[in-house]
Amino acid sequence: MSEASTDARTGTDIARRTAPLSVVVGAIGLLQNVLVPAIAIGVSGIGGQGRFLLAVGMVVAAVVFGSAGGYLRWRRLTYTIGAADIRVESGILSRSARSVPYERIQDVSLEAKLLPRLLGLVTVKFETGAGGGEDLSLQYLTNAEGDRLRKLVRERRDEEQAAASGDEAVETDTDEPEGEVLYSLPPRRLLTFGLFEFSLAVFAVLGGALQYLDSFAGIEVWDVDLWRDLAEEHGVDWLALDARLKALSAVTGLFTLVLIGMATGVARTFAREWGFTLTRGPRGFRRLRGMFTRTDVVMPAHRVQALVIGTGLVRYRFGWHGLSFVSLAQDAGDASHVVAPFAKMDEIAPIVAAAGFHLPGADTDWHRASRRYLTDSILIDGGLFALAVIPVALFAPPLWALVPLGLAFFGAAAAVLSWRFKRHALDDTQIFARHGLLSPTSKIATRLKLHSVEIAQGPLARWRGYATVHLGLAGGEFAMHGVPLNEARRLRASVLETISATDYSRLDAPLEDGPDQAFSAAQSGFSANLAAT
Repeated sequence: MSEASTDARTGTDIARRTAPLSVVVGAIGLLQNVLVPAIAIGVSGIGGQGRFLLAVGMVVAAVVFGSAGGYLRWRRLTYTIGAADIRVESGILSRSARSVPYERIQDVSLEAKLLPRLLGLVTVKFETGAGGGEDLSLQYLTNAEGDRLRKLVRERRDEEQAAASGDEAVETDTDEPEGEVLYSLPPRRLLTFGLFEFSLAVFAVLGGALQYLDSFAGIEVWDVDLWRDLAEEHGVDWLALDARLKALSAVTGLFTLVLIGMATGVARTFAREWGFTLTRGPRGFRRLRGMFTRTDVVMPAHRVQALVIGTGLVRYRFGWHGLSFVSLAQDAGDASHVVAPFAKMDEIAPIVAAAGFHLPGADTDWHRASRRYLTDSILIDGGLFALAVIPVALFAPPLWALVPLGLAFFGAAAAVLSWRFKRHALDDTQIFARHGLLSPTSKIATRLKLHSVEIAQGPLARWRGYATVHLGLAGGEFAMHGVPLNEARRLRASVLETISATDYSRLDAPLEDGPDQAFSAAQSGFSANLAAT
């Protein structure tokens, strides 16, 4: 066990505060929010001759009041590591207390943005599986305290689970090894990845800056006449330019736009994925990434609910894919944890195997959606445009009727191609689903971890005899559309058979050999029941 968390004299739990440097981080963050408006006021005409004094006053007030408020909040925020839960109390005037039992904590992750990271601070996030604002976090702790707290919570969670299952708690090495490196992103791979992440986000930033310029400097940046007059002052007459020069200017502008988009994509990718490393240790998977905001996430293998293998419109043609784990916890607001953002399939396969899954093989029995579903999709996607041909032909010039007719053709063709690439399969242990024409996405779920199965039919689907099968996952969604009704019922019967034959109390049991053996214990029970039937 880690260091004592109770007072030896009183026997009560010790209430701790976060790092005192949290006050400094909060004050600097508030100063950053005030700095841009202060500069804008200083260079504008607002306030007349006293605008510089007004700008300085805004900065000083932000520092003084931000520091005072931050100090009071820091003094009034405490966290207590109890025997059964972790409690956080906060509030200056109105007090609030939040208590989370250890058994409810799914994951504990560490996050360090640039400024806290420079000061040796981290944010500790406790993922409860509830998502959103229901999760608990502590800002900011020292690196050592964050590591210590994460290890302590893991130990006590295992003790709670062992007590609930009747097993003996196992002493674990808190300084566990890093484990086997399954995937990493070296700089050259990062550069290639960034080239596929084309982004024009820089223009959104420039647009915001121009908005400030428009508001405070009195310059109409979107006034075309202003820029034409400015060009003419420098001896440039756009109307008098040769057609070839105009075309060259347009091509140069387009080429510059592409370069800026690619450079922005590379910069964003380096900032987000720098130092990306995925390791497999005794407790599961550990992922580290980030240049400015460094995150350290641990994902227990037995809590991986499903896999998602996705790609992009262009990168798919070069064989690049991304792998994500669907888990109870969330990753930056997303239900999936990215574990291999840019990899070949032969690099993804070992990670899939380490998570206890397998990729579909050559003998996988794939099924397409119902042909009636295909017919209905063609009529819906292309029929509306086809109906528009009649009024357009009556009230518009003759050639205009070709527009809705062409749209109807492309809508119907897209429905056919989408149907050809939409398929699903079921084997003894897993369910597979694949969809997407230009950038296909595959989902893989193990039958052991499905919580429910639902057959949904709208009026048209009931009449035509097909359905949508929804598979219940604790951390995400899994749906198969247009499944023939008889096959949907067969899928439901197979999944319900798995659910009834699985001992779910063993999935999270902290057995002596590790969490994978707990998963295997539940799986062996299912396999035995399956063999008996």
